[in-house]
Amino acid sequence: MQTLTHFDSHGQAHMVDVADKLPTHRIAIAQGCIHMLPDTLALIQAGTAKKGDVLGIARIAGIQGAKQTSNLIPLCHPIALTRVALELECTEATATNAAQVRCTATAETRGPTGVEMEALTAVQVALLTIYDMCKAVDRGMTINGVKLLEKHGGKSGSFVAQP
Repeated sequence: MQTLTHFDSHGQAHMVDVADKLPTHRIAIAQGCIHMLPDTLALIQAGTAKKGDVLGIARIAGIQGAKQTSNLIPLCHPIALTRVALELECTEATATNAAQVRCTATAETRGPTGVEMEALTAVQVALLTIYDMCKAVDRGMTINGVKLLEKHGGKSGSFVAQP
């Protein structure tokens, strides 16, 4: 069984020492969705939301969120991101599913520690931005399914989530 790395031998929380880890190319991909009323999605797609271009602003917010991860998560290392990209995909409502926007974030670096938290933070901040911009017309939106899809690089190698 693996041990939690953010605790020392006395059970005290600490920042993991990455000084001796070799820098490698690291990439992480995370995803999540915000579900909403069909009329809310129509506003987003038409670009007529009261606060402006919802998807464009959410994309920028997600990038900013990734860059601020170490300020939000106490034991995360500040890292030099080499790339953060967000894809926002709209899906119309069906008989069994609500309308939604799916956010996929990719974060990359070349360094001694991974970028999983940055990719996950990018997704959450982008989806929260959509909620904030559309809450005047749809307070029932839900954010769910946020998860790490893939991570590559580093000593532990690759991870790919099972579908």
